Amino acid sequence: MRNLLFLLFIISAISLTSCRNDFEFKPSSGGLEFSRDTIYFDTVFSNIGSSTYTLKVYNRSDEDISIPSIRLRKGLDSKYRMTVDGMVGNNRIFENVEMLAKDSMYIFIETTVDISEANPTDFLYTDQILFGQGTSEQKVELVTLIQDAYFLYPQRFDDGTTETLPIGDDEIYGFVLDENDPINGNEYIWNNSKPYVIYGYAAVPANKTLVVESGAQIHFHAESGLIIGNEGSIKVNGLPSTNPENPLENHVIFQGDRLEPLYEDVPGQWGTIWLTQGSKNNEFTNCVIKNGVVGLLIEGNTGLTNPEADVKLKNVQIYDHSNYGILARTAHIKGENVVINSAGQIALACSYGGKYNFNHSTFNNNWASSRQLSVYLNNYIEGALPEVQPMEEATFTNCIIYGSNQIQMLIDKVDHPTFNYKFDHCLIKFNNINNTYTTDELYLFATDNQRYVNCIIATNNSVANPRFLNVIKNQLIIGDDSAARGQANSAFSGFPDIIEQPRISPTDIGAYNHTVFEED
Repeated sequence: MRNLLFLLFIISAISLTSCRNDFEFKPSSGGLEFSRDTIYFDTVFSNIGSSTYTLKVYNRSDEDISIPSIRLRKGLDSKYRMTVDGMVGNNRIFENVEMLAKDSMYIFIETTVDISEANPTDFLYTDQILFGQGTSEQKVELVTLIQDAYFLYPQRFDDGTTETLPIGDDEIYGFVLDENDPINGNEYIWNNSKPYVIYGYAAVPANKTLVVESGAQIHFHAESGLIIGNEGSIKVNGLPSTNPENPLENHVIFQGDRLEPLYEDVPGQWGTIWLTQGSKNNEFTNCVIKNGVVGLLIEGNTGLTNPEADVKLKNVQIYDHSNYGILARTAHIKGENVVINSAGQIALACSYGGKYNFNHSTFNNNWASSRQLSVYLNNYIEGALPEVQPMEEATFTNCIIYGSNQIQMLIDKVDHPTFNYKFDHCLIKFNNINNTYTTDELYLFATDNQRYVNCIIATNNSVANPRFLNVIKNQLIIGDDSAARGQANSAFSGFPDIIEQPRISPTDIGAYNHTVFEED
């Protein structure tokens, strides 16, 4: 009996101490605080979803409160979507939202807006998040800039299927460009009136040429890109900038379709520009290709018998690709003032033979991997027919080949009577660790004067450093203390550098003239 009375006493004590007012919430009187008063969304394309933005709401009072309602001013008509503390709400209204004293909660907001919904004067779409009602109502502004664009995508048929492109025995999500598209007009001419957004792979068929005019902005959705088919062509006609404050003013830019600064340098956002076997007369001038899986995938072209290069690159910048900057297979390429930086595997891969000639170009790779390379030469593919192709020419003149790894240039060959390569007045990062390559005939930098002509070999990060301005920001301009300064073969320097500055003898190795960097 005594034990029973003691147990009842303990239970009563616990019950009494548990009867607190923690769950008595008072109506909010408008004293909420917010992490920001206005949420400015980064620019988005019409009808493309934004990133998710975060608002933090604080109850700094000593009382537990209940917010009568949290809602969007435009209600169900609003193009914004939000969740409040993990809740989705009822008809976009959140009622009696409770907050403990000294507590906080998160609101997540995103939007998808058509350009027609924006203010026609400034193309802004706005709304407000309202907290509470009446005299205690508080608000947070929402502002989004909407950018109109040409949208190119595969057709959807009445049976629910979509247009595809045959690739060998497979099909991929894509479409053939149309000269008389009812919405976009002639899709073989891309101008700078507004950006182009591509869904799937846009194809250029035989006997057609895609012309991309100066200043055009091309944006690819995920797993999208361009395919130039057999006997098809692409002409990218960017122009030099006339504005010192905007060096890319008249350039053509190929990139992903996420406009937020967070995605500025993110690799792998889209597929590739694929120049298939038999494509011809392809030219890229004053352009930037960035943030894809492979910048340029170049296969075969018209073969090796054509005396003219099937791909001509001039003043081309290729940045931040998850696999390759350029992956070429038995291709015929001529490049002047080409800059490639940051690739998950190789910046420039000249594989399965071919003909390649690069002058005053810069190839750098600081990708965080022990296997990444800047330049790779190869003449075979295992299992292919034929398995080996001739390397008719691989000439690099006045080029920088550099990066964070010890060895940034690799030659991978099997026996074939034709494997021609030459590096003339180049700066090459090659640290012969443990003397692995000392007697390898492919890397006789000091004695093979036919293949290596007056080259500078950087054996570590201190010796023969090119002194780039900022590799992370893709600024591969060299400083006045660069090992590349004044070391080029001036006989091959008869054109301006990549930003149209005249080359002055003695000329510098690489795509850029040296400059004096401003002190921080």
